[in-house]
Amino acid sequence: MSSSGGEAPDWCGCDRPPRIVVLGAPDKSNVSSAWKRLRPTIQSHAEIVAADFEFTYDFSDEDVDLVIVIGGDGSILQSARQMGGNQTPVLGINCGRLGFLAALSPEDFLDAWPKVCLGDFSIIRHLMLEVQLIRNDEVIAQSMALNEAAILNGPPFAILDIDLYADGELATQYRCDGLIVATPVGSTAHNLSAGGPILRRQLQAIVISPISPHTLTYRPLVDSADTRLELAVTEPNESTSIVVDGRILGQLKSGDRVRVHRAPVAFEMLRVPGQNDYRTLREKLGWSGRLALRQL
Repeated sequence: MSSSGGEAPDWCGCDRPPRIVVLGAPDKSNVSSAWKRLRPTIQSHAEIVAADFEFTYDFSDEDVDLVIVIGGDGSILQSARQMGGNQTPVLGINCGRLGFLAALSPEDFLDAWPKVCLGDFSIIRHLMLEVQLIRNDEVIAQSMALNEAAILNGPPFAILDIDLYADGELATQYRCDGLIVATPVGSTAHNLSAGGPILRRQLQAIVISPISPHTLTYRPLVDSADTRLELAVTEPNESTSIVVDGRILGQLKSGDRVRVHRAPVAFEMLRVPGQNDYRTLREKLGWSGRLALRQL
């Protein structure tokens, strides 16, 4: 077994099988059918501590070696929120559509699982962000982000003035419809749709991308993951919000500040042989050196 930026799970080199928790999205037939198909194989090589399809399992009390997430990337984001400060290595099985994070198909999993239990994998540590909403010098809401923190516009959809501070110094004031601070994992999500760059997942960096900037010279900016950011909206609209991994952390009022900095923990994912970032991008984004032209 090899690891990248992380330690080997306890079961490697021991006689006992791995202790695992299985997570999956509720009320999805494809997740249920995949679980019924995969459960016998999982049980034959591991001890299943819990199978949680409501995202309610408490990770603070159990000694768990591995989390298997059945679903799509949204389920993996939910698993990261659920684990909080008790991050445990994750193996994702894709039952969704695109699946950047949940890269293994059920068929690939059946082939890889016995090898994983023997230690044939690496652990990749992914940057997470801590996001805090500050009002009257008090933290009124906070969350960790695996993908991004975004200030998003709302009715009446007037353009926003957003001040960006980096390490306590004013960097600039954006005039835009919103602002995204994304991790390398999140660079292929909302950031990519907004015209931002793709970051290699292992990079210790963030990307700051304005949404529809009023001045075209405002371009996406890549900065160190250790930079401490603070955002302030001069005159937020009634529905202007700070959104973390697709969930509203809170609505912004005049005078509020949003702090974004590196989280104290990282999100850990298992990578099995044959997986790599460029293969994922090539397959998921349809990269090709040849164009298939249709005859009209």
